[in-house]
Amino acid sequence: MKILSLGWGVQSFTLAAMSALGELEPIDAAIHADTTHDSVLTYAFAAKWTPWLEARGVNVITVRADDTEVIDRKYNHTQIPAFNNSGGIGKRQCTTNWKIVPVRRMIRQLSGGKPVEQWIGISLDEIQRANRSGVQYVTNRFPLVEKRITRSACVTWLENNGLEVPPKSACVFCPYHGLNNWRQTKAVDEDWQEAVRVDEEIRHVSNNGMTNYLCSARVPLTDLDLSTPEERGQINWIDECSGTCWL
Repeated sequence: MKILSLGWGVQSFTLAAMSALGELEPIDAAIHADTTHDSVLTYAFAAKWTPWLEARGVNVITVRADDTEVIDRKYNHTQIPAFNNSGGIGKRQCTTNWKIVPVRRMIRQLSGGKPVEQWIGISLDEIQRANRSGVQYVTNRFPLVEKRITRSACVTWLENNGLEVPPKSACVFCPYHGLNNWRQTKAVDEDWQEAVRVDEEIRHVSNNGMTNYLCSARVPLTDLDLSTPEERGQINWIDECSGTCWL
């Protein structure tokens, strides 16, 4: 069996569309692990393009973990790698619990225990992320790496084929966000309010006395300075330079 891990980001959607349009071989299913914490923009994109994929033979299956809560109440800690006031960062359990486990559970259900080739949307510029699955019944395959396609090339391919470029797919409160990611999150009010809620919820959830934050600056999101260098008075020389000084 050939299974695509569909995250609804640029790379995985490109793989799904390539299969749908015959540029890659058919797949048996595209499995999306819904963390329940993605951007409203991603959910809108998925709702729009799922019928398009299915009309072209791509079977889209959505799965969810049994527990997608940010806080593990049983052990009183977060499932996300929150930053703490000791200078450390918590253990990341979200990827395994919310994505890998439910996807593999569905793979076993579909395959009946037989070997599966799982397509992963890692592009050439991310080749360092291309790893083995870690289990014998799943062999990871990276078609974009095979075709020497970068993320920017994926965007070009989608545009050339008249397809919409999806927004970045990630939990709205992911601690790995940089400042630009947080700016993008704040631009969507519903996403920002959810991120602020989670940031406040995790603040003192720990059995070791730590104080937790979503951002690496270790301040509440509402106190995070999200202004751009230009907004702080720095000149953007790319826009300002007329090219006539020959320097």
